Amino acid sequence: MTVNAARALAGARTCFVGIGLPSAAANLARRTVRPGLVLIYESGTLGSKPSRLPLSIGDGELADTADAVVSVPEIFNYWLQAGRIDVGFLGAAQVDRYANINTTVIDRGPGRPEGRLPGAGGAPEIAAGCGKVLMVVRHSRRNLVERLDFVTTVGHGSGPGDRARLGLPGAGPVAVITDLGVLRPDPETAELVLTELHPGVSAEQAAEATGWKLRTAPDVGETEPPTAEELAALRELSDRGA
Repeated sequence: MTVNAARALAGARTCFVGIGLPSAAANLARRTVRPGLVLIYESGTLGSKPSRLPLSIGDGELADTADAVVSVPEIFNYWLQAGRIDVGFLGAAQVDRYANINTTVIDRGPGRPEGRLPGAGGAPEIAAGCGKVLMVVRHSRRNLVERLDFVTTVGHGSGPGDRARLGLPGAGPVAVITDLGVLRPDPETAELVLTELHPGVSAEQAAEATGWKLRTAPDVGETEPPTAEELAALRELSDRGA
């Protein structure tokens, strides 16, 4: 999953990076498919080159290795909202069929307190203003749900035309990369469709792990297995972050 997420950044110049799985993928991309990738973090760091996986957007390693450190308002007003960032890379607790995201609260059922999550952070603005958005998430019915418990970040809303109606300038989510395969929005309906599977995974497995009736592309492809070099780079990143 992380290797395929990194490969998705092969053509990017700049990436607004979320912490967690997106950060692992973006840092791996800088070591493999896209050495010149400029990593941008919400805390104000431009061109960070961490030697290990950062623990948070406030990790000192990001500032220490950055080309520049600017204020948070500048990151959002000058860089993000002005359309200067190619790709936003986000994670999520819940994703629905239109790639909308919940990172705020989980309904734990009758008689139980709601589960509080980290919240929006910069994700709504990242999804709105970046040229396009990539997402990485574990593939399960817990994460890929029929209905979000809370809409934190708009992906494609309720279908085609919603982004334009809401005044969101970016293209929105173009791929959701999971540990089973890759889902992409249908050009006509904006609904996420299974387009690729990782080796050894079946379409039936992916459908069973999805909270809605998952559609498949007419010709579902298979992702390339990780190379020895990619795995070595990922292990080095993980070991340094331990």
